[in-house]
Amino acid sequence: MDFQSSIIQESNRMENLEKQLICPICLEIFSKPVVILPCQHNLCRKCANDVFQAANPYWTSRGTNISGGRFRCPSCRHEVVLDRHGVYGLQRNLLVENIIDIYKQESTSPRPLKKVDQPRCVEHEDEKINIYCLTCQVPTCSMCKVFGAHKTCEVSPLENVYQRQKTELGDGIATLVAGNDRIQAIMTQLEDTCRTIEENSQRQKQNLSERFDLLYAILEEKKGEMLEKITQEQEDKMGYVRSLVQQYKEQLEGSSKLVETAIHSMDEPTVATFLLNAKQLLKEMADSSRLTQMERTEPGFENMDHFVLSTEHVEAMLRSMEFGTEDDEDYDEEEQEEEEGEETAEEPPEGQQ
Repeated sequence: MDFQSSIIQESNRMENLEKQLICPICLEIFSKPVVILPCQHNLCRKCANDVFQAANPYWTSRGTNISGGRFRCPSCRHEVVLDRHGVYGLQRNLLVENIIDIYKQESTSPRPLKKVDQPRCVEHEDEKINIYCLTCQVPTCSMCKVFGAHKTCEVSPLENVYQRQKTELGDGIATLVAGNDRIQAIMTQLEDTCRTIEENSQRQKQNLSERFDLLYAILEEKKGEMLEKITQEQEDKMGYVRSLVQQYKEQLEGSSKLVETAIHSMDEPTVATFLLNAKQLLKEMADSSRLTQMERTEPGFENMDHFVLSTEHVEAMLRSMEFGTEDDEDYDEEEQEEEEGEETAEEPPEGQQ
């Protein structure tokens, strides 16, 4: 029982070792020489060369003028960059080659073989599938060729078809790997394009914001200047009106005092004293009457209607604002100057009208 267990364990170890020695391209044990990629994964040199040739179709041999090429590791997708020597410039993995030699020696030594279930024919259950029908493209048995459905078909040994299809499958894998590399390169390029679009968009947004900020600053500055003009005229007119009010106030105060004095003189009992004061009072009252004809404001002096700003043309221009190049602006200015020049040329001189 212990002997049988040891045999099973030995068989399992060999199977595990074999899995580590399988090439990811041809799915067979590595064939010498074995090359080691920069990512530390291994490939048969022939498989590595097939993948490299598929990814670099213009690279034909070591004597080509092309400086090198690249492909991706089929195990980890790491990009492998090669020089002008191609896969022949990769380092051989002598350790793996030695392990393969030891494995082959151990595998050829006498040991219990693992029983493999050979597929059997559906029509002839006792017959193993041992030939391949080239006409129907299916594996079958010898009885089907002699007596069955494939007796008129062309057949071939399984091993021949197996090797051919395995080679085709390996080539297909290499082609798919190369195609995946190209797709990955296109995806990378598209992602770079997206990043560039985003960067350009952010830059243009910033430029646009700066332009509008400049417009806002110009409008605020112009607004301040025009408000200052209104304020200045407001202060001038109000100062003038207040000066008139002050003059009329002084005149009113003097007139009121003169009225009080005149009323008080009316109560003077002495005729001589009254007459002495009356002459002066009459003179002052006459002068006060003339002062009532002082300066007044003209009609409409308080109006500020001349501070009317027409912004329709500016509003229309702002609403029609659109993106454009500097060349377009220069062209519009030149076209406008040409039209103005034509209008000036059409007008006759003043002496000829």
